[in-house]
Amino acid sequence: MRIAVYPGSFDPVTLGHLDIIERSCKLFDKVIVAVMINSSKRPMFSVDERVALLREATKNLPNVSVDCHEGLLIDYLKKADAKILVKGLRAISDFESEFQMASVNQKLCPEVETVFIMTRTEYMYLSSSIVKEVGTLGGDITNFVTENVRVAIEQKVGGKS
Repeated sequence: MRIAVYPGSFDPVTLGHLDIIERSCKLFDKVIVAVMINSSKRPMFSVDERVALLREATKNLPNVSVDCHEGLLIDYLKKADAKILVKGLRAISDFESEFQMASVNQKLCPEVETVFIMTRTEYMYLSSSIVKEVGTLGGDITNFVTENVRVAIEQKVGGKS
């Protein structure tokens, strides 16, 4: 069984993330979306909220599960018995940092392979940071996130829903 892990903060999950998840489902038998906990970041959503939003957004994908992890990603991959790491790329700047992380992961655990999936053109500009900024300022984020995420952001910032 080919198990892949797609890690990220997913604060919040965007349509770009979901595109990578859906495309990964076609390549691997099982895809684990791992919400990574980074204590140096100040997320809009708690870990439990991010996991719940992702579970709702991926409920129609039978080979996807959602989990969370704090610590080294390689440790999570070993625990999940996964040998494939999925990373989405939007631009050259993404590649530089992701390539560096993939190289470190390869040194830490040589049997793990990183697979890069290029985002679709319509999502190249999209990031969780942009979604949060537009949503916080009252802009329409309908074309950036699923309905459940839009409602959750609007509730967080005290907007309509």
